Amino acid sequence: MSNPKARWQGRHPKKDELRQSVWSELESSGAAVGSPWSAIPNFVGAQVAAARLAELPEWQAAKVVKTNPDAAQAWVRLLALEQGKRLYTPVPELVRDFPFLLLDPEALQAANIPFTEVMYADGFIKHGKRVSFAEIEPLDFCVVGCVAVTPAGGRTGKGAGFADLELGLFRHYGVVSDSTPIATTVHDIQVVDNELVVMQEHDTPLDYIATPERLLATHTHYATPGPMDWSALQPDQYLNIPFLADLRAELVGG
Repeated sequence: MSNPKARWQGRHPKKDELRQSVWSELESSGAAVGSPWSAIPNFVGAQVAAARLAELPEWQAAKVVKTNPDAAQAWVRLLALEQGKRLYTPVPELVRDFPFLLLDPEALQAANIPFTEVMYADGFIKHGKRVSFAEIEPLDFCVVGCVAVTPAGGRTGKGAGFADLELGLFRHYGVVSDSTPIATTVHDIQVVDNELVVMQEHDTPLDYIATPERLLATHTHYATPGPMDWSALQPDQYLNIPFLADLRAELVGG
């Protein structure tokens, strides 16, 4: 069994320890699809978990949704498009000079592009419409990637802070509110005891968790963060995300 050092290790030792434990168990149990390490892990049963998420009335009523770009949520993206929802998804790790792509099911159908061709990153980067944060429509439903979650709505990602950055900017632009459902799909191994996930001020809690076995409503008591907290960003985020420094200068003047 492998045990590589996590790419973003060192920002929060307790979270690092939890991620290592979850990645290791996913790998050793055979529940991971591909390597889970330093990633939002893909997992056996991801399609079933996506179908459970789609049972939610909030999902069914949503016309504009956002998902993370990872393979684990590819089936969520496919369901969104098949159900006629306009879908926003970020560039993986935000490494381009544009942050998001819009997948419009009507435009894809008009161009004879199968939805299955854009459910994974290579396809949606090729065929999606490039958009800035300021161009994103109000979102009816948000799906985020997670490494570990709790029944109380706690979550931690892979440690890079992409979800917190995106959600903070969404709140700045007013495209999400405290009432916007925040959800994820994970393997049941990734659902851990409440006390194991440390929630910080910039961490957004979950409202719903879908797994291959169940659909959980967290009824979370954790507070929802406010708009973007620029002081919480790490130096490597400015180094690795091309548009970030310019966006900060535009929004806050430096």
